[in-house]
Amino acid sequence: MLSAGLPQGAVPKLERPGPLRDRVYEALLELITTRALQPGQHLVESELAGHLGVSRQPVREALQRLNTEGWVDLRPAQGAFVHEPTEDEADQLLTVRTLLEAEAARLAAANAGSAGVAALESLCAEGEKAVAADDVDGAVALNAAFHTKIMDLAGNAVLAELAAQVDRRVRWYYTPVARQRGHQSWIEHRELIAAITARDEQLATRLMREHTEHTRRSYHERPKT
Repeated sequence: MLSAGLPQGAVPKLERPGPLRDRVYEALLELITTRALQPGQHLVESELAGHLGVSRQPVREALQRLNTEGWVDLRPAQGAFVHEPTEDEADQLLTVRTLLEAEAARLAAANAGSAGVAALESLCAEGEKAVAADDVDGAVALNAAFHTKIMDLAGNAVLAELAAQVDRRVRWYYTPVARQRGHQSWIEHRELIAAITARDEQLATRLMREHTEHTRRSYHERPKT
């Protein structure tokens, strides 16, 4: 384990193009959303700078931006800490997610062609493999990709933009329940694919509402640490 509590291999490599502060921000946000940096964890500027191979200044700037966006709490005389979401915060976001994704499922059922359905089936197969291998990170990433693909198939740019605003927080909340949801989540995905293939807009809407509600309920029922 690294001194800041990061698993070996968890620290992403910073790509060279683009302003350094933006690259540091993206790296830290990825570590938070994947829970390599846990809610409540103390974030020490010098340690993070060392792990990322940068000076403390871009780390400080990134932490200030993350604080503004609600990912990090800056406490006077204590420093920076990964934000600990309340149950109400999670509930509100996951409820909004249900509204967005249910409409996306309806539109996908109306618009998706054979290529789109094939893409969903491929993602589902990969997700099932990740669950079977107990690859939680892989399952979380594939779950996000599956839902993003449905959003793409919906063909509504405004809806997709709104969904993108909550996507990372959805991943943040989904990660601790990914193993708990396990294979059942991908069974529900298969049912969604069938409804979209059948162009059954009403069924696709209902299945997506039930699917996202299962995730919301699992988050609230998760073992608290």
